[in-house]
Order: sequence, then C-alpha cells, then structure tokens
Amino acid sequence: METRTLIAIALAFAVLFLYQYFFIKPEPQQVQKQAKVEKKEEPKPIKPIGVTVTKGIPSEEKEIRVETELYSAIFTTKGGTLKYYELKTYKDKEGKNIVLLKEPVIKPPLSLGSKDDFDIADVNFNVSGQAGGKDIRLDKDKKSDLLIFEYMDSGSSVKRTYTFYTDTYKIDIKDEVSGLPEYWITIGTDFGIHDNKDRATHIGPVLLKESERAEFNANKLNEAKSYKENLKWIAQEDKYFFASLVPLTNMEEAKIWKHKDSPVIAFRGKPGTNSFILYAGPKEYDRLKALNVGLEHIIDFGFFSIIALPLFWILKFFYKLLGNYGWAIVLLTAIVRIPFIPLVNKSQKAMKKMQEIQPRLAEIKEKYKKDPQRVQKEMMELYKKYKVNPMGGCLPILLQIPVFFALYKILLIAIELRDAPFMLWIKDLSAPDSLFGHIPSWFPLIGDFAVGPLPIIMGVTMIIQQKMTPTSMDPTQAKIMMLMPIIFTFLFLNFASGLVLYWLINNILSIAQQFYVNRKLAKQAS
Repeated sequence: METRTLIAIALAFAVLFLYQYFFIKPEPQQVQKQAKVEKKEEPKPIKPIGVTVTKGIPSEEKEIRVETELYSAIFTTKGGTLKYYELKTYKDKEGKNIVLLKEPVIKPPLSLGSKDDFDIADVNFNVSGQAGGKDIRLDKDKKSDLLIFEYMDSGSSVKRTYTFYTDTYKIDIKDEVSGLPEYWITIGTDFGIHDNKDRATHIGPVLLKESERAEFNANKLNEAKSYKENLKWIAQEDKYFFASLVPLTNMEEAKIWKHKDSPVIAFRGKPGTNSFILYAGPKEYDRLKALNVGLEHIIDFGFFSIIALPLFWILKFFYKLLGNYGWAIVLLTAIVRIPFIPLVNKSQKAMKKMQEIQPRLAEIKEKYKKDPQRVQKEMMELYKKYKVNPMGGCLPILLQIPVFFALYKILLIAIELRDAPFMLWIKDLSAPDSLFGHIPSWFPLIGDFAVGPLPIIMGVTMIIQQKMTPTSMDPTQAKIMMLMPIIFTFLFLNFASGLVLYWLINNILSIAQQFYVNRKLAKQAS
C-alpha cells in the first residue's frame, strides 16, 4: 500500500503538470495581429436604425482622459466607449504600469447597440458632465466626477452617464435608452487581459450565474452559448487582472460567441434605464468582497475552495504580523501540520512495524505462492498478531493531499504574492526560482523551465526523507522509488517559488518528526 500511495501522489503531480503544459494553452495571438492590420474606420453617420439624423452630432471623435489615484483611462465620443486603461499601482516585468486595454481592439469595451453587432459603437456622441467634456482628474480633494455622453436621432436616444471615484476601481454606469428594439452591451474583446501566456490559469471570458463560475476557452468556442436567469456578472480575465460588468438592473441574457477569432461576451437587456458597475483592476479578494456584488468569485480557489479560503485568510493574517509572505508561508506550513502530527506519528510507527515483519511476509509469499487465498489469510493473521494496520501508513498522506492542492491554488493565483519577495535571491514568490537560468527550449517537455536552488534543495530533502523513513518495499521497488525525488524536482522547477517553499518546509518538518519517532522507537527497542 505504501508503494501504491506514493505512486498515486506522483501520478497526481504528473497529471497536474501535464495538464498545465498540454491543455491550458495561451490564447491565440492572431487576434492582436489581425487587429493591427485592420484600418481604423471613420465615424459612421448616426443612422443605426434607419431613421433621419438629428443635427448637432459631432463628426469628429473626441477623447476624454480620466485620472484617479488608481488608474488612468481614456474615453471616446465614438460610441461613448473606453479605448485605454492603465493601472497605476501595478507594474509589469519592465517596471511599466500594467495596461489592461489599448488600441486596437476588435470590439471596444462598453459598446452598445440594438443588436449583438453593437451598431451604435461606431457613431459619435455629444459629451458633457461636471467637467464640461474636459479631462477629469480626481484626488483626495476631488473624490468623484461625472462624464455624460448623449446621442439622439428622430426615433431613438441614448444617454450614458459614467461616475468615477478616486479611491476605487469601480465605475458606475447608467444607460438611458429609448427607441431601440433591443439593448446589448459588451465588456469588449481585449479589456482586462494583461498576460495571455500563463498556461496554469484561465484566460478569457467568464461569467457568474448564481454562485457558479462558467469560463470559456476561445479555442473551444465553436458556437455561441447563451445563459439566462440569475446572471451576476460577465468578465474577461487573466491570472491576476480582469475587467467585469456587473448589472444592477435585470439582464435577460448573457451571450458568448466568437467574432473574428476573438471571444465576445455581452448582456442583453430591455431598453430603458440600465445600471452597471464596471470594475477593471487586480483580483484583490478583500476589495472585491467589500463591493458586495459577488465579484470575489472571479478568484477561482478550485475544487478545495472550502479549505483554500480559510488558509488564504490565515496566510494574510500572518503577513500582517510578519510583513513578509515568505515567512508567512513558513509559519502557515507549520500550523497546517499540527492537526496531522498524531496521525503522522502513528503512520511512521506502523511503517516501522511493517518493516520489521517484512521477512515474515516474504516467507509467507514464497511458501504459499501457488495459493493466493492462503497468502492473504496468512498475511492478515500476521497483521493481527503484531497489531499492524497495512493502511496505517497511507491515511495521513491521503488526508494531506486536499490541503496541498488548496495551498497550491492559493499560491498560484493570489495577487498578493505577485512581486512579493522572500529573502536572498527570491524576489517574487509567484514566479519560479530562476537563479541558474532556464533549461534550453529544445529540451522535451521541460524546455524553457526555470532552474534555481529552491527546487533542488527540496529534492535533496526528499532524498533525506526517503532514507529516514521505514519501508516495507523489496529492493527493486526501493530503487524505483529513489527516482521520485528526481521526478518531483523537475515537476517543481516551474512552480511558483511560494509553492516550492511550502513543500520544502513541509519536508523539513517531516524529517524532524521522523527523526523524533525513529529515536523514540530505538529507545523502546533497547
């Protein structure tokens, strides 16, 4: 059973690794390339529904810049939409501000229309508001402002009001629409996505229906999908950032389809007054939770979220105490092990007893090798005589697997760990340890993987752990299992440093506990 358990764990990691490598591919790059070669269209005359145009609508596009403490955005009179959005408190690898939207795009964010091709997105609006159509700058002295776009012809009208706040990523939107047969609004095709190369997390459209996430892969979106009732929000997301549209009035449908190889996600509602919250920024759990509109569900803690969420809160609490997420991970690892100490002690004792009776088991297998039923009967009697539970060494390991995967998910997606340093050469706990560079790209499966001391040290601790742990395996099995530290080391090369740190500390604590148990059993035997 010990052998099968270790193999099961190895297969779990292998499946995790292979799934990330082969099945979670980056979004296709052809969308951006295609957008670049498309010609910039001139504003169309405002005749989206086939009626006479009212005079006074501007013929030239005008841009309005909005500056707050958290972001810089550019809005345009063309469709009353958004064309540029930059975060001020998050940097990319080059030290520049994170940009969540820049031209060109297939469908501009917040495009609206009377059908799902967003026919009003190409017409120019009049602009007004408290700033009189001028650029808006918010700070501690001026905490909010309005921007109003208006469009009217003889049969229809649209009035869009944006409300900005200086200390939040939230933007309130109110659309007052009349004379249109339908009302469609989209979050856009590219808005909210900064990094589309991370294979380990979902990138692209996602929506929340009741309390269930539904996410979509552009490569698999072969036909349009429609959702109705209890629609909470739609979004475009990457690993750490997203842009979302949260309806405050009832939406009849959310629809996802592909347009020019780029996924589009949109709401359909009724003409009249429709209100929304636009949120574009980082996946900060506490900030999203405080909005009380369900946006915290954009952070996907995975299948073991019931375990992950409490661990996430504890991790952040330890960070507040220690001021360093690396040491917070070390302390969390120690705390998580405490409930398992009694079970691990029993497991180690059971494995020691199994090692002691191994010669007797070998004799039984040889003596009754032609009678499998007799072998099983004799082995069970031997277990009963020596009070050995063959399952005793497996239970603690199996119980720790959900905890590991919960922590894996936290350390993989938590934006709090992004650019968070630990000590010495580890400057980013969300990134692999790459102190020694990368494996050549031509190397099968692990080409371009980072190479650093942390995974190597972790592999060494696994070897020490194997040497110290009692085993009932035969010599051939033992030699095969010696490959496990090597396999795990390669699997962990491209994992986040925070996750490797957790596993390393867990191994060190396991070694210490095994040393204690071995010493105690030796004293009892003498």
